[in-house]
Amino acid sequence: MAKMKRVPARFYQSSSGREPVRDWLKSLSIIDRKIIGDDIQTLEFGWPIGMPLCRNLGQGLWEVRSNLTNGIGRVIFCIHESELMLLHCFIKKTQKTPKIDLDLARKRQQSLESPS
Repeated sequence: MAKMKRVPARFYQSSSGREPVRDWLKSLSIIDRKIIGDDIQTLEFGWPIGMPLCRNLGQGLWEVRSNLTNGIGRVIFCIHESELMLLHCFIKKTQKTPKIDLDLARKRQQSLESPS
């Protein structure tokens, strides 16, 4: 019997229909896309998962931590309607998650909770 996903992942979609995480993933090398894809799949089947793969950022936001060929990739997500909603992603260059990235993810998270 095939193992079921506990929490399926979905790409956040803006009001204009864009999927910023999907677009960003397409810009990466095939190797890096596979690394992130495998990490997200691990989350889908094993949620909840802690460090070193997943870290709680507070206020319902989490990050997937992927070691890529050119740095450390981060995908920020929330749980929305029993799904991992992939909100934002970037290559991490500093110790702390940049405020601009957190703010953008929070804004997208809030748009899910109160669609305009």
